[in-house]
Amino acid sequence: MDAPPPPAPTVADLVVTGGRVIDPETGLDAVRHVAVTGGRITAVGEGPLRGRIELDASGLVVCPGFVDLHSHGQGVAEHRLQALNGVTTAMELESGAHPVADAYRRAEAEGRPINYGFSASWAVTRMAVLEGIALSGDLDAFLGHISSPVWQRPASPAEVARILELLAADLDAGAVGIGVMVGYAPRSDPSEYLDVARLAAGAGVPTYTHSRDLVEQSPDTVADGPTEIVRAAGETGASMHYCHINSTSYRHIERVLALVDQVRREGSTVTTEAYPYMTGMTGIGAAFLSPEALAAKGRPVSSIRYAATGRRVADEAELRELRRVDPGGLAFTDFLDEHDPDDRRLLYASLQFPDSAVASDAMPLRWPGDGAVDRTAWPLPPGGVTHPRTAGTFARVLRLVREEGLLSLPEAIQRATLVPARILQPAAPAMAAKGRVQVGADADLVVLDPDTVGDQATWTDTTRPATGIRHVMVGGTLVVRDGRLLPDARPGRPVRGPRR
Repeated sequence: MDAPPPPAPTVADLVVTGGRVIDPETGLDAVRHVAVTGGRITAVGEGPLRGRIELDASGLVVCPGFVDLHSHGQGVAEHRLQALNGVTTAMELESGAHPVADAYRRAEAEGRPINYGFSASWAVTRMAVLEGIALSGDLDAFLGHISSPVWQRPASPAEVARILELLAADLDAGAVGIGVMVGYAPRSDPSEYLDVARLAAGAGVPTYTHSRDLVEQSPDTVADGPTEIVRAAGETGASMHYCHINSTSYRHIERVLALVDQVRREGSTVTTEAYPYMTGMTGIGAAFLSPEALAAKGRPVSSIRYAATGRRVADEAELRELRRVDPGGLAFTDFLDEHDPDDRRLLYASLQFPDSAVASDAMPLRWPGDGAVDRTAWPLPPGGVTHPRTAGTFARVLRLVREEGLLSLPEAIQRATLVPARILQPAAPAMAAKGRVQVGADADLVVLDPDTVGDQATWTDTTRPATGIRHVMVGGTLVVRDGRLLPDARPGRPVRGPRR
């Protein structure tokens, strides 16, 4: 009797063939084929695989999609720019949202090209408690009240208790930790910060902190920013994430990194992130951009450029007026000199620090007259302004790998994928399936050309997409194919903490 024929090979939904596959967790770095079915990776092998869609990745790198821990650009338009930069998950963790359920509900209703998630917002919760403001869960609520002294003042014990109660409710609703923008309320009581860290520790989630000023910058600060973060880690056992350590440390980065390294060796959990730019962006009404705060740091008012006009602030009188009439207006702020080799060395130190994550601090897009703009249109309507890091961060790091040897390519990919996924895992178990190219992992994948990948966004063309990103898939669905965005693709899914 004849032997039965061998079973027909399984046909996957999609196969990426012949690329250099880099999996940062297992250390795989070899030419392989990757099969995807039902949103998951079903095979990673040397032999040929069949798929209904086949993408030839010969000469290209196949790696996990980039996980951005710090993205204030949470709309469809901003997510599209990030997808073209290789990002497949963009989290709003530093500022966060309150009520967090509203933020998730809005994103789910509109649809997103990439995955998304939110922390509970200490700053916005403070605004609700100390000012009695009804808030809607988005960054505009924070920017609209950024300069108000009412929410920045020290809170009473009863007010702190109410703040903690609302933060706990947002954690119960699925927030992925607590965002603490203490640098925007620099006179708030350090004991409140410790209370928030204790809440996070008890819930088993991280905090994500924009630190207060360093004592070198503001000798009268109520607490030295980096010392406050590491102290909270040691005293409460909380996992403390230090947001954009490059932009808040200025030229004192080596002191700050040494402090973080010391407490890590002592057993505390303090994680870091950095972005590859020497200019930041925030609302011009931020406490640390007041004329007095700038003078204390030795920074001229001309280090600020008002995004709406593109012009640098001329003098103290203009800065005060802009802060009065448009406190939430976005502004570029120089914190290092990009032409200074010593400053470049300091920036690179923050990116090379062991296990530092790459994170963009992506900013919302703004258009003149904004209300008449279709923010879901593609190509983007002309005239939009954001920070170049929104469209360029991850590709810029990879360009620096190629041109300046900033890191090895596998190490840079690890810092953009596995490192941030592991930071999030205690608060969002689903992240265990991201940041990896393994059977069973989510099919959030990037195919890129290591010889051409790079940023193109500039200070005058802030929305210009990155180059060298060939294909991007989110949950097995192509969002970018052959370097082109697929505008109808909105496969992004929420990343939540466990509902309590």
